[in-house]
Amino acid sequence: GGIYIGDGTLIGSFVVMAAINHGMLPEDRADNIPAAIHIGKKVWIGAHATILPGVTIADHAVIAAGAVVTKDVPAGAIVAGVPAKVIKYISGSEENTAL
Repeated sequence: GGIYIGDGTLIGSFVVMAAINHGMLPEDRADNIPAAIHIGKKVWIGAHATILPGVTIADHAVIAAGAVVTKDVPAGAIVAGVPAKVIKYISGSEENTAL
């Protein structure tokens, strides 16, 4: 599926980026279904996070350690949990440029 990573992105230890999935039906499980992962600029991905196929993470987002990202993440969002959910947004131009 491909993995595209923007400039200045930080990736923690043991992060999994799975750009290929399998069909859900038993007869389709041997089939590979690729879906690209797109990661924007200056994203921070914490240790042991998992990014699933087809996800886009927009610029300046933060992915908490151990999060499982199943859906697109908006710009400047901080996501955490399993599955990952937005817990807050980074506010202020000083914080955004610091990332």
